[in-house]
Amino acid sequence: MVMTNNENATQTLTRINFAKAAPKAFKALIGFDAAARDGLDPALVELIQIRASLLNGCAYCLHMHTSDARKAGEDEARLHMVGVWREARNFFTEKEQAALALTESVTLVAQGGVPDDVYARAAEHFDEEELARVLALIFTINTWNRIALSTGKVAGEDER
Repeated sequence: MVMTNNENATQTLTRINFAKAAPKAFKALIGFDAAARDGLDPALVELIQIRASLLNGCAYCLHMHTSDARKAGEDEARLHMVGVWREARNFFTEKEQAALALTESVTLVAQGGVPDDVYARAAEHFDEEELARVLALIFTINTWNRIALSTGKVAGEDER
């Protein structure tokens, strides 16, 4: 379906509502996401989701997760530093830095895989089960980013 959205007759394709068009897949992803975050520090969860969303250019998810982080009491200064965490290490714990590095490597996996040193650093800070959940969380936020970008979600319109 094509619609015009201004007087210049710019045309935009109306995109599917993924949750309605593929409810089983959507519900499965919600379950996977819930299982991934189970037992993880909520602040760490948001930092991971924010970093992946920044890397993927997903404004919809970035807005959602920075808002969630603020509501949970996250420090505003830390939120501003997520994108440049390597230059602002003093804002993040060693564990958070390891998770952010892993998030970057997994999110950008096609650009060089997940280097052994990045994986080893994460394994130093997370036990095996926790590391598996961190990886699963990175997988889910990357999937959510791709859904939001592919279906034209608009930042600021939280549809949860």
